[in-house]
Amino acid sequence: MTTTAPALAYSSLAEQAYQVLRDRLVMLDIAPGAPINEAQLAADLGIGRTPIRESLKKLELDHLVVSYPRRGTFATQVDITDLAAISEMRHVLEPLAARRAATVARADVRAELAEKARQIGSMGDEPEDKRPLMEYDIDVHRLIYRAAENPHLEETLVRLDNLATRIWCLVLERLPWVSEHIKEHVTLLEAIVAKDADRAAALAASHVEHFEEAIRAVL
Repeated sequence: MTTTAPALAYSSLAEQAYQVLRDRLVMLDIAPGAPINEAQLAADLGIGRTPIRESLKKLELDHLVVSYPRRGTFATQVDITDLAAISEMRHVLEPLAARRAATVARADVRAELAEKARQIGSMGDEPEDKRPLMEYDIDVHRLIYRAAENPHLEETLVRLDNLATRIWCLVLERLPWVSEHIKEHVTLLEAIVAKDADRAAALAASHVEHFEEAIRAVL
């Protein structure tokens, strides 16, 4: 059975809306607890309300929005108590993704990883605006997950990383060392590029541990 052109276009619009809204929710551009205005979002993105509704269904599965009958859809609250459960999962899955990436990543993806390591390695001191650092962090993790060549692992880790990033954004201004955390990625990326699976897995585990320790230190 072939997919018609209108169906493909509709799917593309829904995915576009999903990605835009997901990142706004993750970066807290849409504040926790804020109502989701479908009409305004449709106007902002220049698409119909139906793709917006479809994207919201997917975002609800990601625990980024919640819908209530007769009340509407809202951004989920950021629950700090979720940190332990999220970290427990990431302690297992982040090293697995790093190990797989070091083992199976294609040459073109390794080149992307190497370029990202170069970009991060050339960063200067802690900037006043920490948002670009958060965007680097998201980019690195999603790139590693993609490099692991396991779509089920990738989907799970993207979801967990999104939830962890929301917690990070909530306390971001209380963390004076964000650039140091981002720079930890350099050795991790280099290990993956060098196909050193054991080192990549160990560095990924250490990175998750440092993240959890830093967040707990400011709570």
